[in-house]
Amino acid sequence: MARSHSPTVRRRRLASELRRLRDLADLTIDEVGEKLECSASKISRIETGHVGVTPRDVRDMLELYGVDTDELEELVQLSREARRKGWWHNYSEVFTGAFVGLEAEAATLRTYQALLVPGLLQIPDYTREVTRAARPDISSAELDRRVDGRQTRQKLLAEVDPPQYWAVIDEAVLCRPVGGPRVMHLQMRRLAELVLYPHVTLQIVPFASGAHAGMEGPFLILGFPEQADPDVVYVENTSTGVYLEEPPEILRYTLKFDHLRAMALGPDATLERINEAASRYALEI
Repeated sequence: MARSHSPTVRRRRLASELRRLRDLADLTIDEVGEKLECSASKISRIETGHVGVTPRDVRDMLELYGVDTDELEELVQLSREARRKGWWHNYSEVFTGAFVGLEAEAATLRTYQALLVPGLLQIPDYTREVTRAARPDISSAELDRRVDGRQTRQKLLAEVDPPQYWAVIDEAVLCRPVGGPRVMHLQMRRLAELVLYPHVTLQIVPFASGAHAGMEGPFLILGFPEQADPDVVYVENTSTGVYLEEPPEILRYTLKFDHLRAMALGPDATLERINEAASRYALEI
């Protein structure tokens, strides 16, 4: 089944277009709010994509900006698409930001992880152990819900038109026994299966590489199929994530990723290292 359009990406594109067209009309946010009899903060939140916008509001804004009929109708339709709900809305208590909505339509995903197996590659037991360690107070029901949400996310890699997925991970990920030998053995076997997918590339940065470009922390670069949707960098931290969209920021992380993959083992050597880890954990079970 082919992937459907993500409403999160549509909202982002619409916000960018509304901001661009207001600038072309030489109007300030305050002037738009006054003319449409609404608060300037509402217009600001619409233009940053922090709130949704109704087709009626979009039409009023575009008529004020003097946009021609064809472009106006195209953007009104975009606003309708932006208001649809993606599958992740069923997990609103698990996925609270825009991340999964952006990931759902990405054409390329390039990620670096220093401590954990990347989320799209985790087996359920690994996810369970990581989540329980990070949230020792979590209830059993919430834990199950988070594991189920992660597994639903992973269907992305099994779609008819999956994104090109490239992950670089530190060798420490293979050595940290999350959940014990049995879980790690199964997780290594899963990684060995996934790297055989034509759209999945996995590389390991070995300890012997020493200091490297990823030591500041994990990140993900999302690339989209439409030129109207520029790349986004998602930088993780302990409690939330930051989205970077300015060209210099995108370039910085793109170069960082290029340096990491240049220092990493090649795909064949990476698979060999994963199989060695799987065998080592099997002996400990």
